[in-house]
Amino acid sequence: MKLSLGMLGATRAIRSGTPILLVMAVLCCAWPGILAQAVNPSSAPAAGADSKPPGALLSVGGDVQTPLSLSLADLSAFPRKTLKVMNEHAGKEETYQGVPLAEILKRAGVPQGSVLRGAALATYVRAEGEDGYSVIFSLAELDVGIQDSDVMVADTMDGGPIADKLGPLRLVAPHEKRPARWVRMLRSITVVKVSH
Repeated sequence: MKLSLGMLGATRAIRSGTPILLVMAVLCCAWPGILAQAVNPSSAPAAGADSKPPGALLSVGGDVQTPLSLSLADLSAFPRKTLKVMNEHAGKEETYQGVPLAEILKRAGVPQGSVLRGAALATYVRAEGEDGYSVIFSLAELDVGIQDSDVMVADTMDGGPIADKLGPLRLVAPHEKRPARWVRMLRSITVVKVSH
């Protein structure tokens, strides 16, 4: 379909008096892409395609030194923590295991500890789930040198994988009075520096 439309457009351009060299240049530039899509339609990028590599579940980006794409296997190799949390929505105590968000931010090269000062204190972190739900934390809230928030990217709940409707990754903020900033089906962490 695109192949015939491209040829039809070239024919119209020639008839309208467009210089032949310009038409040929456009066709030469567009031809490989048109041909690739005509031969193998699956090679065309899907609209809204996920930028994460295959197997990656969590992307960490924005104003970071080292963007990350993390799989469950990657996360299992990070320092881990276990937390028992009262989930007000579920009305029961749950045990989560996973990686402190501060550790993930550290590996992405986000300022922490004594270098987190001045303008960097206006930096915030946005966590977003597959369903589009997103929440924000200030970077200072997540820094263990400032407070012990224990915000975690959990990959297990009560000793097993987190159910599909909540996981496979879930952001848990255990010390908050209600789980409003817990993010189910966590897919991305974005660090944003506020410009002055």
